[in-house]
Amino acid sequence: MFETLKEALRGSDQDFTEGSLKRAIALLAIPMVLELSMESLFVVVNLFWVAGLGPAAIATVGLTEAMETIVFGIAMGLCAGATAFVARRIGEKDREGASASAGQAILIGLVFSVLLGLPAAFFAKSMLGWMTPDTVIVESGYGYTTIMFAGTYSILLIFLINAIFRGAGDAAIAMRVLWIANAINLVLDPCLIFGWGPFPQMGVAGSAIATTIGRTVGVGYQLYRLFQPGERLEVRAAHLVPNPKLMWELLKVSVPGMAQYLIGMASWLMLSRIVAQFGSVATAGYTIAIRIIIFTILPSWGLGAAAATLMGQNLGAGKPERSERAAWLCGFYNMIFLGLVSLAFIFFSESLIRIFTQDPPVVEVGKNALRLISYGYVLYAYGLVLVQAFNGAGDTVTPTLINVFCYWIFQLPLANYLAGQMGPNGVFTAVTLTESMIAICGILAFRSGRWKRVTV
Repeated sequence: MFETLKEALRGSDQDFTEGSLKRAIALLAIPMVLELSMESLFVVVNLFWVAGLGPAAIATVGLTEAMETIVFGIAMGLCAGATAFVARRIGEKDREGASASAGQAILIGLVFSVLLGLPAAFFAKSMLGWMTPDTVIVESGYGYTTIMFAGTYSILLIFLINAIFRGAGDAAIAMRVLWIANAINLVLDPCLIFGWGPFPQMGVAGSAIATTIGRTVGVGYQLYRLFQPGERLEVRAAHLVPNPKLMWELLKVSVPGMAQYLIGMASWLMLSRIVAQFGSVATAGYTIAIRIIIFTILPSWGLGAAAATLMGQNLGAGKPERSERAAWLCGFYNMIFLGLVSLAFIFFSESLIRIFTQDPPVVEVGKNALRLISYGYVLYAYGLVLVQAFNGAGDTVTPTLINVFCYWIFQLPLANYLAGQMGPNGVFTAVTLTESMIAICGILAFRSGRWKRVTV
């Protein structure tokens, strides 16, 4: 076990289409879980320091993050396409094809960065005003929103290039990228928020600058590793020359993936608006709870990412049965992990919220959100893994259809109704019921085996 841990952290050259499947999962999942733990640390560290500025600042961060779900949705869709193509080519032992897919995916990511980031940064104040009627939040927080959207390129590229590394089986490199980005954010966050040392006091906007700088440096390290000769995946200048045919093939897989995540994230955006109707205290409590939930869910995504890589590489190697077994194993391990997290949320929810705030009304909202949402964690563990397994196989359509039904047809009307009956707790209950339904639909769809017939 110790040797496996060392190899996972150092980086492995193992062929993941051969040998022990449990060991393959460990070699991929350990660095992926640590990588996404670092991404979730961004969330918690920023919130920890911003919480000292009061409920309005917390609400600004929460509402901006809700609006950024569009960026994250695009990023996740591109990640799904890039992972599927790179993993499939690696499984086929076509390193040149994997490198070409990576280069074209990066070009697509750059285009989306410009198309999304510039208009959103320009209209940031209006967008924040649309999210909340509270003028205090808008006037004090739109600078944070502007900076975060101006840094869209760093969000898209750091996610996308790490997905490329994971698809190639280079999970340890993706992990190190987030370590570097986080270390910079950890140092700069309090310095820029409170004006420590020689730094200016910038308030909540300082958190946005620290995060963007950290992610930008991370992207620089990614590009350095991608262009290194002799790596498992080596991108050269020729791979960045636009190839319309390959870009179109990538987009055919990525666009349904974007729709898949945008559907879910648009639903989360509307949930934030529903909660915002109950005031800044409700929004602040909900924001803290969601940040804590993300802190636990993102590491769990590491197991889903491992399943996606194993699905793509083993399908490329002509081993669908091994792909299927990998997905079920990752789902089982995820169920154990999230089951333990759920128990922690149920019994220690108030203590966890009080790490960030001592405001009694905010604590009450936050602890209720943690408890109610965590009730669906055991089922959600399987749903999370299987959605990524579909994407790793190149089947981005099935989870998109599941999301349309569960989020838009089921969750939003239910959340509106229950909010009228139960207040913010009604929204949290709707989330639990929806995520459980997604898991059940995902399990049934995965068992049908349609994903085995998808080609990329």
